[in-house]
Amino acid sequence: MYEPIRSKSVHSTMADGTTDFPHRSRGEELDIQLAGHLAALLTVTDELRALAPGTDLDTAADRLAEQVTRLRGGLAPARLEVAATRPKACPAALHRRAHTLAARALVVAASRADTAAAILTAERMDAHAATLEPRELASR
Repeated sequence: MYEPIRSKSVHSTMADGTTDFPHRSRGEELDIQLAGHLAALLTVTDELRALAPGTDLDTAADRLAEQVTRLRGGLAPARLEVAATRPKACPAALHRRAHTLAARALVVAASRADTAAAILTAERMDAHAATLEPRELASR
C-alpha cells in the first residue's frame, strides 16, 4: 500500500551523529528571543517618545538599546527617529503594547537568568502599567 522510502532522510537523527547544519544552544536561542522582544519594546518606546517626549522614556530607550546591543554581541539595534507615528496614535494602546512586550521579555529573561534584563523589563512593565488605569490591564 505504501511505497518504501528510497532515499536517506534529510533530517538528522541523534543516532546519526552528523552535524550537517549549525546548532545553537538553548542559551543562544534565548538570547536571540530576548533581543527580539527588547528590540520590539524599544520600537514602541521610541513611538511613545515621539508622542510625549520625556527624560524617563529617553533613559528607558537608551537602556533597552544597551541590552539589545549586549545580547546581539555588539550589534546595535536599528532605530528610527519617529516624527509622527500615526495620524491618530493612541498612547494608551502603545502603553498596553509596551506592557505586553515587557512581560514577554521578562519571561525569557527569567528563564535565561539574565538579571539585568529582568530588572529593566520589570521596571518598564511598572512604568507602563502606571500610565494605564487598573481595569485596562485586567480587561485584556
